[in-house]
Amino acid sequence: MRSKWQVLGMVMVVTLLAFPARLATAQAYPSKAIRLVVPFPPGGSNDVIARILGRKMGESLGVSVVIDNRPGVGGVLGSDLVAKSAPDGYTLMIGATSTMAVNPSLYTKMPFDPLKDLTPITQIASGPFVLAVPASLPAKTVEEFIALAKAKPGQLNFGSSGNGTSLHLTAELFKSMAKVDIVHVPYKGAGPALTDLVGGRIHMIFSDMAALAPFVKSGQLRALGVTSARRSAALPDLPTISDSGVPGYVATSWYGILGPAGIPSEIVAKLGAEISKIVHAPEMRDRFLGLGIVPVTGTPDDFRAFMRGEIAKWGGVVKASGAKAD
Repeated sequence: MRSKWQVLGMVMVVTLLAFPARLATAQAYPSKAIRLVVPFPPGGSNDVIARILGRKMGESLGVSVVIDNRPGVGGVLGSDLVAKSAPDGYTLMIGATSTMAVNPSLYTKMPFDPLKDLTPITQIASGPFVLAVPASLPAKTVEEFIALAKAKPGQLNFGSSGNGTSLHLTAELFKSMAKVDIVHVPYKGAGPALTDLVGGRIHMIFSDMAALAPFVKSGQLRALGVTSARRSAALPDLPTISDSGVPGYVATSWYGILGPAGIPSEIVAKLGAEISKIVHAPEMRDRFLGLGIVPVTGTPDDFRAFMRGEIAKWGGVVKASGAKAD
């Protein structure tokens, strides 16, 4: 029978032998292209941010970062694909409020658990949603939109990226607090909804400024207000909805990078450090501000704790609204 000192010695030897191998793994990573999954169609905020970040990650890491759009079931299909991928750091995803915080309460049979089946690497950005309308709509402020909706109950509608998504629930909260009757029109992603908003086929949307920016700058859409408690540093000219006739109204969006559970800690640390450096660089910060978001990073533990709190918060909103997934 081995003594405890012999056993301890063997453990130390195994640990010392494993350390160089783990270090080599981190140093060699990445040695091939990284797939960054976007669980929504092209054109939405998740897609816009992933493409901006992916390009810079490729430059920083020295490999291609391929954007892989995998839409379906409110982002569940693409997220599940990542959760079931090999935990080698070569399949990552962009997660957001809807996919990571809303879906766990919205779907009774989620094929994965965001807190158990995914590795949080780092949050990357946060910002308010923006209430936007077509430029042709005769409402230039939130107050005017509310007045128009009250004058035409049930005749105005709003689009979202799908039943139960954060864009849908943000609007449902607005409907309830502003006491207006507007009809929900769900789409399979924010991109198609924005196309119809520009075309005047729907009358309002809550979206991230990342997706709205090109249309607002071109004059096709009009941004009326932000959903944060205070004016956004990224959008200083836009009043808050809380100060525009709906006191106390607050809802925000966020984004982060995740991978399958079990990615080696050395690779997680390397990715987190590179991504943090990228998003806090002056050029990227300015780019994010132009999209209405600000850089937010932290440790994997920080991100996991944040997600846990968001899941609890949005679970309450899902329950109160009675929202159901398609």
